[in-house]
Amino acid sequence: MTETTREGYRRLSQRQRLNLNTLALQAELRERVRGEVRFDAGTRAAYAHDSSNYRQVPFGVVLPLDEEDVIEAVRVCHRHGAPVLPRGCGTSLSGETTNAAVVLDTSKYMREILEVNPDEGCAWVQPGVVRDQLSEMTQQRYDMFFAPDTSTHQWATFGGMIGNNSCGVHSVMAGRTSDNVYELDVVLYDGTRMTLGETSDGEFERVIREGGRKGEIYQKLRDLRDRYAGLIRERYPQIPRRVSGYNLDELLPEKGFNTARAVVGSEGTLVTILRAKVRLVHSPPARTLLVLGYPTIFDAGDHVPEVMEQGPIGLEAIDDALIEDMKLQNMHHEDLKLLPEGGGWLLAEFGGESPEESQEKARRAMEAIRRSDNPPEMKVFADPTEAQEVWGIREDGLGATAYVPGSGDYWEGWEDAAVPPERMGDYLRDFRALLDRYDYRTALYGHFGDGCIHCRINFDLKTAGGIRKWRAFLDEAADLVVSYGGSLSGEHGDGQARAELLPKMYGEELMEAFREYKRIWDPDWKMNPGKVIDAYPITSNLRHGTDYNPYNPDHLYFSYPEDGGSFAHATMRCVGVGKCRDIETGTMCPSYMVTREEEHSTRGRARLLHEMLRGKGPITDGFKSREVFDALDLCLSCKGCKGDCPVNVDMATYKAEFLARYYKGRLRPAYAYTMGLIMLHARIAQYAPRLANFVTQTPGISALVKRLGGIAAEREMPPFATRTFKDWMRERTPRHPDGPPVVLFPDTFNNFLHPETMKASVEVLEHAGYRVLVPQEALCCGRPLYDYGMLDTAKTFLRRLVDTLAPYVREGIKVVVVEPSCAAAFRDELPNMMPHDEDANRLVKNTRTLSEFLVEEDYVPPRLGRKALFHSHCQGEAVIGTQADVELMERLGLDYEVLDSGCCGLAGSFGFERDHYDISMQIGERRLLPAVREAGGETLLIADGFSCKTQVEQGTDRRPLHLAQVIKMALDHGEEGPPRGTYPERGYPDVVLDGGGANPKALAAAGGIAAAAAIAWGLRRRA
Repeated sequence: MTETTREGYRRLSQRQRLNLNTLALQAELRERVRGEVRFDAGTRAAYAHDSSNYRQVPFGVVLPLDEEDVIEAVRVCHRHGAPVLPRGCGTSLSGETTNAAVVLDTSKYMREILEVNPDEGCAWVQPGVVRDQLSEMTQQRYDMFFAPDTSTHQWATFGGMIGNNSCGVHSVMAGRTSDNVYELDVVLYDGTRMTLGETSDGEFERVIREGGRKGEIYQKLRDLRDRYAGLIRERYPQIPRRVSGYNLDELLPEKGFNTARAVVGSEGTLVTILRAKVRLVHSPPARTLLVLGYPTIFDAGDHVPEVMEQGPIGLEAIDDALIEDMKLQNMHHEDLKLLPEGGGWLLAEFGGESPEESQEKARRAMEAIRRSDNPPEMKVFADPTEAQEVWGIREDGLGATAYVPGSGDYWEGWEDAAVPPERMGDYLRDFRALLDRYDYRTALYGHFGDGCIHCRINFDLKTAGGIRKWRAFLDEAADLVVSYGGSLSGEHGDGQARAELLPKMYGEELMEAFREYKRIWDPDWKMNPGKVIDAYPITSNLRHGTDYNPYNPDHLYFSYPEDGGSFAHATMRCVGVGKCRDIETGTMCPSYMVTREEEHSTRGRARLLHEMLRGKGPITDGFKSREVFDALDLCLSCKGCKGDCPVNVDMATYKAEFLARYYKGRLRPAYAYTMGLIMLHARIAQYAPRLANFVTQTPGISALVKRLGGIAAEREMPPFATRTFKDWMRERTPRHPDGPPVVLFPDTFNNFLHPETMKASVEVLEHAGYRVLVPQEALCCGRPLYDYGMLDTAKTFLRRLVDTLAPYVREGIKVVVVEPSCAAAFRDELPNMMPHDEDANRLVKNTRTLSEFLVEEDYVPPRLGRKALFHSHCQGEAVIGTQADVELMERLGLDYEVLDSGCCGLAGSFGFERDHYDISMQIGERRLLPAVREAGGETLLIADGFSCKTQVEQGTDRRPLHLAQVIKMALDHGEEGPPRGTYPERGYPDVVLDGGGANPKALAAAGGIAAAAAIAWGLRRRA
């Protein structure tokens, strides 16, 4: 460390010695800001992290409503001397979006596209606008888009992308974010508002004449530029992906003295962005993917210039180590087979105005490359679906390399270097040799067309020796990149991770220019201090580090096999990539999609759990933390995160583990007893179902029951079946008494509340030639118990379940489960709670959904020529998938559409609880319920989950069917189905046998509910 840098740290330390009155700061912010001001422990814990190795707890968080709110918040912070950190979606990998400061998060409210001008090729956006929010709209209307598309493009905000100078796959078309910004409207720490952009000589003179703060800044910027122009031209790497350091080169005369582009990539250390004018470029509507397989990733790097000569609009790379990591985790199992032979692959995308044009470009590229020495294996993907499957391999690079089974944890910390593209091969060989000398392992992938390499490395960031080794490696890695004329960062920025290394790249003289540049904009040194310039040392503020020693409970209800049996490791599994902040597609996270609260994202909840176990920070009361409880309260336990998250964070399981301890010694809410114990109440109700229905259906009585049970008054109480499925089955003569046996699991929901699905399943299985066995014992997987942390009771139910079904599965007899949530419990909770029980393991291996069983057994159903909408149950989709359902619908001949409808919002008992009804309906109204209403009257609605069916029934005038009922429809009526108009307008009597389309998990309808609710209410009163 040089003396100049040490002096910088001393100055920083002095500036950070704050004597803040946070109560006064918070009070004035609340008075002056119309948006949300939060200084609570839960919010501060959630914002203490980004996607990097760093952790710093903020003073508080402000969620401004608009530009005036931002300006007012900054002015208040200035009066109190509080540092400010502008933040987008918080996915930075270099630590620039964590700090001991007031965080200004514009991603919740400031999401308005202010103007689009296709003639000029530009748009004005607020900083909270998501990149795809703009690009999808402009592509549909004008065939134009914002070209930089970082891997987080579906949730990355423009404020964050401008702060980081983000790039992406299509940066080869139009450059970095800085190359695509025309103007910026900003506010300085002292409250000055300015518009920045390209500045002609005449404009410059006008600004100087007008004087004021802007005139002062412009004069100082020109003086700075003139003194350092020669050095800037000499030391700045002339490569596509130079992201490290401040953009002083944008002030050069040949760049038009562009003050807007000069602050892009400054990571919130200079100004706060209020709005941005960004460039839109033509988006080729047709795309064709050419994949090139080389012997090694080094060979692939050698041939980057050759491929770039063919004019691709994107050129990415993956290596064989990444493929092996995916195989170990069973990721993209089928997709990997699409790749041509090789050990390193280049993915070249070609664009055109028509499919024929893009395919012709790919074909010509193949011909040209084939004429080269040692041509690679090549494969063209003209089908968009196949191409997207291959792109998915590249996009899931982070998830595949973060936690490799049997190989430890892998971290960022040197994941973002960039070199001249024409030198990629040689650099990669030298970089691999450096890794080998340090005994580090990594997969290599990235934006090879721009010379940018991504990787996660198995650094040891928890021991003193490991951290020293990491720090020594960084010095050598930085020297290597600089020797190639490269940049320490090619996309993710400097933040704290690389700032200390910047003198290697720029020299001390330019570092002094950076300090002066920072002082011009921020003389108080309060804008995101300690990042980029005079930064905190790389090894400080580590999320883990040598003092990381989290509480790890000895007795765990779940085994956490992917995390070595450690609940602490499970809570740190989140790498912060932010996919749970996607509000347009997928299932994760339904409550965040409505509230847009960081604490309600999967990432935010994981951060709070991590902080809870850490115990040194905002959250100090462990498993009794109200902040953690509140964050988890809106978790629907849908397991969308387990399926959608790149690293398979399983918040439903973490929530159950937490609640089991949170409620120890405490009474649960009334609905936990009325709904969580559905299996007990249902057994009581079967003795007098009409009486139970009288209690729950009669106006007045029903309202009282709902009030006592904590149920939303708006919810309808579903009636019980007057005859259970098992009663029906006991009196039924088997169709194939000598046929091969299959066990049909009589789950609580379908047995007591919706038996027509089970009856249809019996008829379908018998049509397939099987002898259906139905255990008569009282069995339940305990699915509702997990939602309330009743895990001791749940394990008791699982023990009985395993013991009862053991004789069947020991003989290899398959167990078919028709309710997706129960099937998910068999596949997920069962092995997680009973990992060493061999009968449990046999049951897991022999459990099938109805669709899985029929597809495996090559069952060919009769055809049904109808249109259908298919909504998948979120737990079933996350744990099991929908491949078998889709295959069965194909065999049926349905003209079907699989909805990207996410969670229905009911999620078992969640949507029936009084406090959750509103958000439940908001979730349902996002995608599922409008899609149902828009469907034609003769379109079949298929939803296997009872929660999904009940949400649709109570939110629309339509009634969905289980896939078993659809097959029965074909069996009964042939390809045309029942008479048009019979279903779904008035129900389908041949399928709906009795009991009605009830949601079984809404145990508000249980026979013993009135008593149970009254008992629960009485217990709460006494407490």
